[in-house]
Amino acid sequence: MSPARRFTSLALALWVVLVPALTTGCSMVSPDKRILQYLNKEGFGKRYVGNSQEQNYVSIGDTVTFVDALNPDIVQGTERVDVDGTIQIPEAGAVWVAGLSREETETYLNQKLSAYFVQTDIKVSITSGIGKVYYIVGEVDVPGAKPYVGDTTVFDAVLEASPKEFTANLGRVRVIRADPRDPLVMTVDVTDLWERGDSTYNVQIQEYDVVYVPPTLLKQVADVASALVVPITSVVSSILNVIFQFQFQGRFNRFNRTI
Repeated sequence: MSPARRFTSLALALWVVLVPALTTGCSMVSPDKRILQYLNKEGFGKRYVGNSQEQNYVSIGDTVTFVDALNPDIVQGTERVDVDGTIQIPEAGAVWVAGLSREETETYLNQKLSAYFVQTDIKVSITSGIGKVYYIVGEVDVPGAKPYVGDTTVFDAVLEASPKEFTANLGRVRVIRADPRDPLVMTVDVTDLWERGDSTYNVQIQEYDVVYVPPTLLKQVADVASALVVPITSVVSSILNVIFQFQFQGRFNRFNRTI
């Protein structure tokens, strides 16, 4: 067989073997349809989102105070928004309000109560509960979810979380505004504030922002060295423990025989 035919036969054999394998591999990594329906499509992934500094909205865990100016003896109260996004209203029962702004809540409650009263004039106030938060992680002593009270800057967030004195890289703090389509990551030098008085990048934190305080270069090197050394020391320690136990058992047995 000529070299050209031999090469053609080899290529054909490889094609016969590889194509089914590649097809199988592609089918294995394709997402399940059930998974696709649950993937996040917008924002942080929360069901009720908004910019509460521009227009406060109701989220789960908030407290809604309402009163009907025309029927105050019948319709008034303070209700905590339940896990299903509803509050209890006299006459109307469970009413869904999560995600609505204050004005939208007033309009919606007036509509719901119009079937029971000739006229209504509902006034609503919203007190934020545990639903509105931002997050801070990294080289800080107090990481985790923080209540979002509004008008919080990066400097406020970092200072409140107590950055670690020797390992926090305050010159590379990241503010992460997560989104599946258009994520935004801002790198902020927090030291600009006290070194130069420059507040350009002291941006306001929004709900569900993630503030990440990275480690310094020296801390990263130390972590890598520790990751390399710890497994070795663990193995050596285990071996020494076994040897020690074996020697101790041997001496103990000899001691018992002498007795």
